[in-house]
Amino acid sequence: MKLRFNRSQLCIPYAAFLVLFVIAPLIVIVYYAFTNGQGNFTFENFTGFFTSTNTLGTLLYSIVLAVTTTLVCLVIAYPTAYILARSNFKKKYVLLLLFILPMWINFTLRITALKEILSAIEGNIAMYPFFNSVLGMTFDFLPFMILPLYNSLLKLDKSLLEAASDLGANKFFVFLRVTLPLSVPGIVSGITMVLLPSMTNYVVLDMMYNSTYIMGSLIGSYFNSYDWNNGSMISLVLLIIIFIVTLATNRFSDKDANDRGAVL
Repeated sequence: MKLRFNRSQLCIPYAAFLVLFVIAPLIVIVYYAFTNGQGNFTFENFTGFFTSTNTLGTLLYSIVLAVTTTLVCLVIAYPTAYILARSNFKKKYVLLLLFILPMWINFTLRITALKEILSAIEGNIAMYPFFNSVLGMTFDFLPFMILPLYNSLLKLDKSLLEAASDLGANKFFVFLRVTLPLSVPGIVSGITMVLLPSMTNYVVLDMMYNSTYIMGSLIGSYFNSYDWNNGSMISLVLLIIIFIVTLATNRFSDKDANDRGAVL
């Protein structure tokens, strides 16, 4: 006897997973974000967040740290991905593997090793908190920027580059007018993969100098003190920010794809 399943039945496990591990936790977060300790509905959690210099300063510091980390990763990753994708190295996949290999090592071990190196160079690493945080974040997220850029540059149609050269464009204008615009999807994907996690990744900061000046660490401090209402509220604010950034990057990527399609 053969069992037959329609498509709607095959979606049941995924729907159950989505309800249990995405929707249900989100409902709990929304409930605590809009209630006080007695379970009464209130907006005081949000008004307190946007009127407190401590929380606003933490949010601003998290954004500055995430943007700086993303820009540093982009500046390092783009030339690296470009060289690997456009070169004729026979062993370029081995070189790419060297950049990916740190992702296979435990995160704590990598940051601990970096911390020991910085301690040997700087002495007291707490003297340079922002620099060390950016360095640690870059060390952690750089492969996530290289991979999408490499894939995007590897798929470029070489005939377009040759056509631009035949029309008299030098290498700089070929890169500026052809290569760079066509690699925008990889740039957008890399920025998304680095910017959003670096706003909440407080492990690097805690291991470097035990700081609470980042959103993820602030959320953890509230939950550790059993203040689920403010912790859920900050989580919801951060979730809204992440949603806006993701929506903006997706729209930018779609617009760029439409523009390229119209040109080609």
